[in-house]
Amino acid sequence: MSLLEVTDLVKSFGGLNAVRNLTIQLAENQILGLIGPNGAGKTTFFNCIAGVYPPTSGNVMFNGREITGQKPWDIARMGVARTFQLVKPFASKTVLYNTMVGALLHTSSMAKARKKALQVLETLSLTDKKDFLAKNLTIADRKQLELARAMATEPRLLLLDEVMAGLRPAEVGHMIATIRAIRDSGVTIFLIEHIMQAVMALSDWIVVINFGEKIAEGTPAQMARDERVIKAYLGDDYVAA
Repeated sequence: MSLLEVTDLVKSFGGLNAVRNLTIQLAENQILGLIGPNGAGKTTFFNCIAGVYPPTSGNVMFNGREITGQKPWDIARMGVARTFQLVKPFASKTVLYNTMVGALLHTSSMAKARKKALQVLETLSLTDKKDFLAKNLTIADRKQLELARAMATEPRLLLLDEVMAGLRPAEVGHMIATIRAIRDSGVTIFLIEHIMQAVMALSDWIVVINFGEKIAEGTPAQMARDERVIKAYLGDDYVAA
């Protein structure tokens, strides 16, 4: 059984279909990459899964349970966490405080939330910055903090929305290693990313959408050979030998 199953999902805004009959399946402990041009409907699709938007039609199943149209906080308690394209931590609060916010999803105890937050910060190599104010962090560290806050909710499924946007090459490499380690810890990952180096390195399976519709899917090697994907998104550098 798939951990996540989305079937024939449609999301319309007035007369615009942002997502059109999109179906995906994600097995537990895999990494699924979702790619497509800006405006293709990727983040809207994430928002429908996470409960930010109710789908116009279709259904979302998580761990065998229908979550279609449920509230974001209820979906989060079931084990679905996400990051956002625009990182907006509580700027005047510390890294530890921001991470504790995530941990408080499952406890009202500040002591337990602090303990969980410290464990997550150690895992993500942020312990030495736990007392830094979020507004003083570099972009790379803010991205790490966004991950930490999501991981503190103890997810089974992590939705990553362009978590590597704005990072330098060395920072991208570090984030790839971090995401692999998160998956190895037992968390299933669904990621939106424009950095093809990361998508190809991380994904077990890739889905390509355009204008809200799926146009191709397969392994990274298969997508590197797909002419539609090459012409639209990857370029000749990603043609498989």
